[in-house]
Amino acid sequence: MSTPPTETPTGRMQGRTWTVRLTGHADRTATVSCSTGACTMPARSRDVAGLRRFAALHAASHAKAARVRAYASCQCRAAECAAHEGMRVHCSGGTVLVLRHDPAVGRVWHLAEVCTVCAPLMTHTRVVGLPAPTARPAAPESLKRPERAERAEQRVPSPAAPAAVAVGFSSPTPAGGDDDARRAPGQARRAQRRSPRGGQRR
Repeated sequence: MSTPPTETPTGRMQGRTWTVRLTGHADRTATVSCSTGACTMPARSRDVAGLRRFAALHAASHAKAARVRAYASCQCRAAECAAHEGMRVHCSGGTVLVLRHDPAVGRVWHLAEVCTVCAPLMTHTRVVGLPAPTARPAAPESLKRPERAERAEQRVPSPAAPAAVAVGFSSPTPAGGDDDARRAPGQARRAQRRSPRGGQRR
């Protein structure tokens, strides 16, 4: 037993629907129609497979372009919950956009804004759209940082990154630093005095 539709809560807009339908004709041609009158449909054709692909893409385009309204009323409830007939539920929760399509039949693509309770109970249905996340509320004045402190932080220079050293390249400075560098000339002169001159003296 399905739940009879109830009055739409104050402030909630009626859930929207889009229906794309593939219709076959006696001469083995087919046409595609959309419940949105402004949509341009292809001409009647014998290429039924091509028209079916167009219908599926057209329904997907509507799903992508639709902005799901978080507080829209459940369209499933408005249809007396026929999509899950025999299950008694109470419509509640947020709103999602669902696509109903039976691949065994493959002729109707139905989009609808429904509640999160009805959505998982509807046959041949998958969720294709969610409401946009609400903006975060502004922080209270007591938690905001003083503007002067923010400006001061901006003036403090960030520490310089260490210079990159090529792999396999060692530093030209001796291990002992500047002191070893200053001792190096004296040591070189003493080494010259100790070195023999020319050949041996007799």
